This record gives sequence, C-alpha cells and structure tokens, in this order.
Amino acid sequence: MTTKAYQSDNLTVKQSGRESLATMKLVVLYTRQGCHLCDDALALLAQFGVRPEVVDIDSDPLLVEQFHLWVPVIAIDGKVRFRGQINETLLARELGR
Repeated sequence: MTTKAYQSDNLTVKQSGRESLATMKLVVLYTRQGCHLCDDALALLAQFGVRPEVVDIDSDPLLVEQFHLWVPVIAIDGKVRFRGQINETLLARELGR
C-alpha cells in the first residue's frame, strides 16, 4: 500500500489507499510593531510553509494586557504554545513536521 502526503500552507493531506485524512492547524502569531523577535517568528513559520493569522496586540487593549511583555506569542489550534523566542525544534513538533 502506498502513502502519499501533500502539504500546502497550513494544510496536510495524507492518502493511504482509499482513506484520506485532512488536518489543518490554525496558527496565530500575536505581534506588535518594532518587535524583532516577532519578525524572526514569522520568518521561522514561513520556513515551515505556515502562513499564520497575524494579530497586532496593540489593536486590542485586552491583548495588550494579556501579552504585553511576551510577544511574539504563537497559538496553535487555540492554545498558546510559545512566548518570546521560538524554539525551532519544538515548533516543528507542534506542527507535526
């Protein structure tokens, strides 16, 4: 039996015989202007083929209160997984790569 995997942006489709499974990871990058670590996080996500939803925390006072000193923040499927500097190995694991 052959197995094929296709990746496109945040979508991974695996086909094995008659079965197919599609899993999509929702990735949100919380950032703010002038944040060099945020730029690094966005570039790292791009290396994995991920185009996250980018949210500027300064556009919402509640987000500023929640993430003020912690940007960049990466949430995957609604759960905060990273704050500050992003570990590439752990990110790969979280993304299933």
